[in-house]
Amino acid sequence: MSSDRKQTQIRLAPHVLAVGKDAAAARGLDFNKYVERLIAEDTTGVRAAGMAAAQRLIDDHGDFLADLEAGLDAQHAAAGPRDAAA
Repeated sequence: MSSDRKQTQIRLAPHVLAVGKDAAAARGLDFNKYVERLIAEDTTGVRAAGMAAAQRLIDDHGDFLADLEAGLDAQHAAAGPRDAAA
C-alpha cells in the first residue's frame, strides 16, 4: 500500500502536546490531521483571510456588538445570582 504522505517527527514540550491534543479533540480531529490543518491554514492564507474578515466585522459592527453585550450583562446582573443546585 503506497501513500503520498511523508512521516515526520516533531518534539514538543509536554504541555504543548497536551493542549494540542485537546484542541484537536475539540475539533473532532486526530492530532496529525490537526497539525496538518494548522500548517495548511498558515501557509495558504486561509488563517489571514479569516482574521481579516473578523477584523472587518469588529470594525463595521463593533459598537452594535458592544451595546448588545452591555445589554446582556445588564439583564444577567438584574436577574441576580442563581442557585447552582436549582
